[in-house]
Amino acid sequence: MSEIFAPLFAAATYARWLHLLIGVVFVGVVLMVYPGTEGVDLRQILTGSVLLDSVLLTLVALVPAARRAEGVQARLLLMPEREEQIGVTSSTGWRDRGRTAGWLFGRVALGTVAGFATVHGLVAICSLSTQPFQDRAPTLFGWQLPDGGQMLLYPLLAPVLLFGLGWFVVLAGRLQLAMAVRLLGASPSERLAEAELRAERLLERNRLARELHDSIGHALTVTVLQAGAAREVADPAFVAQALEVIEETGRRAMDDLERTLVLLRETPDGTAVEQPGVEQLPGLFETARAAGHPVEATVQIPAGALPGVLSRETYRIVQEAVTNVLKHAAGAAIVARIAVRDGKLELCCANGRGSGGGSRRGGGKGVRGIRERAALLGGEAAAGWQGEDWVLTVRLPLRLGS
Repeated sequence: MSEIFAPLFAAATYARWLHLLIGVVFVGVVLMVYPGTEGVDLRQILTGSVLLDSVLLTLVALVPAARRAEGVQARLLLMPEREEQIGVTSSTGWRDRGRTAGWLFGRVALGTVAGFATVHGLVAICSLSTQPFQDRAPTLFGWQLPDGGQMLLYPLLAPVLLFGLGWFVVLAGRLQLAMAVRLLGASPSERLAEAELRAERLLERNRLARELHDSIGHALTVTVLQAGAAREVADPAFVAQALEVIEETGRRAMDDLERTLVLLRETPDGTAVEQPGVEQLPGLFETARAAGHPVEATVQIPAGALPGVLSRETYRIVQEAVTNVLKHAAGAAIVARIAVRDGKLELCCANGRGSGGGSRRGGGKGVRGIRERAALLGGEAAAGWQGEDWVLTVRLPLRLGS
């Protein structure tokens, strides 16, 4: 029973009813102007008012802002399940203008039917309800009901007619909503572009998440190790060096955090902070040496050989590799080889087990993030134990997509 009566009392039904009646108001205004309401027949109305309505609606549809105005009104009064089902953008081409014209014609036609049904229905309901106080049988939609003893039963038809009118409005409102979604909603090309934009934003957010994980994770690891070592070692010179490393690492992490937050806010200053690249690798290796890890690094990259994105991702991959050594292999020597060969960037980073015993596995977030970076750049990455050494190898094409 609730499914039968609930729509009749829903707020959306009355909002859509109002939206329908706005359509008949337009027809009524035009009808008052031409051909008028006195001394005209149905033929004159069809040949005059309908033709004028069509011309005016076509002209309105040619205005780009008309589509936006109709979309805003439809969102407010038709109450779709999701607002994005109905667009609120201006027309950008003739296809949009054609769909807007179709919507206007359909809206006015359906609104006219709903308006006349509403007026005549309410008049009939009032006539049936007041039948005991009248001397003759009522007229229902132009049809004279018979006189007789059944006249006292006519008031019982009023609730039935009211129920029917209510469901007519419900169904007409749903049809109007379906038309709005179809004709005012995004076109297939617009939906495809929107889906691509959402996917691009999701990839960007994932990239920024990896950026934060690599940068802040590395900074915190270095800070914890340096602070712990400074507490254990009573050498003032070592303590001073540890504090200097902590300060420099924290400053770099703050720069990375500021840059990432600016990008997340989508402000025009999104590139204000310089993104780290292979040029900053020596400083990264110095941080590892300061943490007590011997580093042997060879970087053979011709100037300008790496695109900006590849330079940045290479730095992040090496940073993650160094961070993993600091976490899982305290004091272990790091051997890094980075070179450009045969149109590819080849990176190899190896380290021993260290004093921590080398309990690291290949399924951590850091290694997973490296594999994801390599895959997005069209390359590949592998990590695992080779004898007594943990070896990370990455190969990336110099041209994205090759």
